[in-house]
Amino acid sequence: MNRTIFAAFAVAASLGLAANAAAQTKLPPEIEAAGETAFLTLHAEGAQVYDCKEKDGKWGWAGREPIATLILDGKTVGWHGVGPSWDLTDGSIVTGKILAVVPAPTGDKDVPWVKLQVASSRGTGKLTGATTIQRINTVGGKPSGTCAKAGELQSVAYSTDYVFSKKP
Repeated sequence: MNRTIFAAFAVAASLGLAANAAAQTKLPPEIEAAGETAFLTLHAEGAQVYDCKEKDGKWGWAGREPIATLILDGKTVGWHGVGPSWDLTDGSIVTGKILAVVPAPTGDKDVPWVKLQVASSRGTGKLTGATTIQRINTVGGKPSGTCAKAGELQSVAYSTDYVFSKKP
């Protein structure tokens, strides 16, 4: 019984530390949400999906869509997908438009950090009023190797934190 309680406490503490670390991450100026207040950080676990495409006579991986579960306090609260969009179980949904992209500071296997402007929103809930979304603390998600023909797909596991901000 005591081991179960200790394990539950350890998981809760690690989730709290992860959320706190996201809130304290030093952001490059290009993706700061200047003049806005961060009000929600969601952790995402999922995959970045890529298509094999030809461009200028060369084959390469092109981003198709993210597929991720959004997590808050250890519970699934929504999904992140094509658009890009964030769809929460409370009925709030936002889509974003990329404003800035910077390389992940942790390495070339991690997808870049991104700043997005909320392009549309629906419903009421936790995402109501969001104006900016930042993708930070990325791990994984970049394709590897080469591709040779249209129709090939590659899914690459990734995790990240999405920080939602709004104007005061």
